[in-house]
Amino acid sequence: MERDAANLIVATSSSALFDLRESDRVYREQGLAAYADYQIAKEGEPLAPGDAYPLVAKLLRLNLLRAGSVEVILLSRNSADTGLRVFNSIQHFGLDISRAAFTGGAPPFRYMAPFDCHLFLSTNVSDVRQALENGFAAATILAGARDAGPDEDALHFAFDGDAVLFSDEAERVYQQDGLTAFSTSEQAKAHEPLGGGPFRPFLAALKRVQADFGSPSPIRTALVTARAAPAHERVIRTLRDWDIRLDESLFLGGMDKSAFLQAYGADVFFDDQMGHCEPASRVATTGHVPAGAANEG
Repeated sequence: MERDAANLIVATSSSALFDLRESDRVYREQGLAAYADYQIAKEGEPLAPGDAYPLVAKLLRLNLLRAGSVEVILLSRNSADTGLRVFNSIQHFGLDISRAAFTGGAPPFRYMAPFDCHLFLSTNVSDVRQALENGFAAATILAGARDAGPDEDALHFAFDGDAVLFSDEAERVYQQDGLTAFSTSEQAKAHEPLGGGPFRPFLAALKRVQADFGSPSPIRTALVTARAAPAHERVIRTLRDWDIRLDESLFLGGMDKSAFLQAYGADVFFDDQMGHCEPASRVATTGHVPAGAANEG
């Protein structure tokens, strides 16, 4: 069957899409054989939505506004046998997901390139790290808010800057030498674009979809960063150099991000620091990006 490629292709694990906590408990306490028996016995019982479900559902609804905008791929460590319950749950909720890779416990990131995926969402930190190490945007979805957001169709994406959209070069200065050295360095390099971080290609793909919709677009993007003046200029000039314009940019100077994410109406937020992700997960679907200096060691 010939494939019609979507403009944005997002991969999700079964445990991010659906609530597999009880199934995981059976696996941890009783082993793989018991897990397989459990899933097969419950094939006709739909799984409850997981923490990435609201985001996936809203992504797929974009296709009702413009066909072929988004495709969601299932990348699962289940076998096809145990994964049948997952596909049955997809059909139960009417999700337009038809392509999948069931790896039987093997790392799923290997199929991101053949599927042309721009992003991988999972609850498995090891799988997310492997995807990032191989050049793909990926995030660990935290347990937390499952609200569908304030707008049925509009999708609000929010991104941290350093080590997410941008490289961690500036973050390393901060980690090693402190805030004053960081600010001094960023002022001196204000006209030197930052390198791209793991989410730069995903943002570029997202902006292409946004442009296809025209104005007004159902997709909005925001930078939500702990940076503040005078470290703002390098960020603005970097995005200009990339020919990418974000709809909103919040320079918070170290303030808690969660209230701002709630005011923005974020459907999803990606950040490399767990200290920012945990409070954010109470107001929006949140993906921790275990990359850069803050996640070493």
